[in-house]
Amino acid sequence: MKIIFGFLATILIVSLAPFSYASDPSPLQDFCVAVNDSAAAVFVNGKFCKNPDMVVADDFFLSGLNKPGNTSNAVGSFVTPVNVNQLPGLNTLGISAVRIDYAQYGLNPPHTHPRATEILVVLEGTLYVGFVTSNPANPAMKNKLFTKYLNPGDVFVFPEGLIHFQFNVGKTNAVAFAGLSSQNPGVITIANAVFGSDPPINPAVLTKAFQVEKNVIDYLQAQFWTNIG
Repeated sequence: MKIIFGFLATILIVSLAPFSYASDPSPLQDFCVAVNDSAAAVFVNGKFCKNPDMVVADDFFLSGLNKPGNTSNAVGSFVTPVNVNQLPGLNTLGISAVRIDYAQYGLNPPHTHPRATEILVVLEGTLYVGFVTSNPANPAMKNKLFTKYLNPGDVFVFPEGLIHFQFNVGKTNAVAFAGLSSQNPGVITIANAVFGSDPPINPAVLTKAFQVEKNVIDYLQAQFWTNIG
């Protein structure tokens, strides 16, 4: 029954995505550097299209979302994506989905999707979720945090580009599905990007930005930052 509910929830989420404003008219990759050599060119805003006469049903099909992801990592969670890279039929359609598994006290750490709004539905467990607004116009004000405790059947929306997270506060494993308003929403995990970039950000920049001593930055940059999918 839980698996059936999960698939129905995913279908509902994905079917609603086209009615929201999708970001796909904007670039679908982080950057696109001009090149004069046509042989080295890369198609912008999606992938090259398959000959319609060669398209088959399997181009629109993917199985396996009934299988839990491996949460044996530092943050105790795993994301199984269903975007254009896994399901070619999503190309140009402006939607994608993910399954998220959480171990007990597992965390999907603070991150953003630069190209998509996310709508999340909980199947199992209890999640503490939230997002933080962009910088307010008044510099005397702080970024606002919106949070909620979610139980099975509850739905929460994370606006496009805003930092958000999910934390399993229950005593059991948790499972959620989410729909995203882009075929390639992108993910920027804040800690990974700031402290685990290659090459590393100059510690002088980070000590100034976070107002901490250099040894704190050195410690954080020395950690192995987990990519959960």
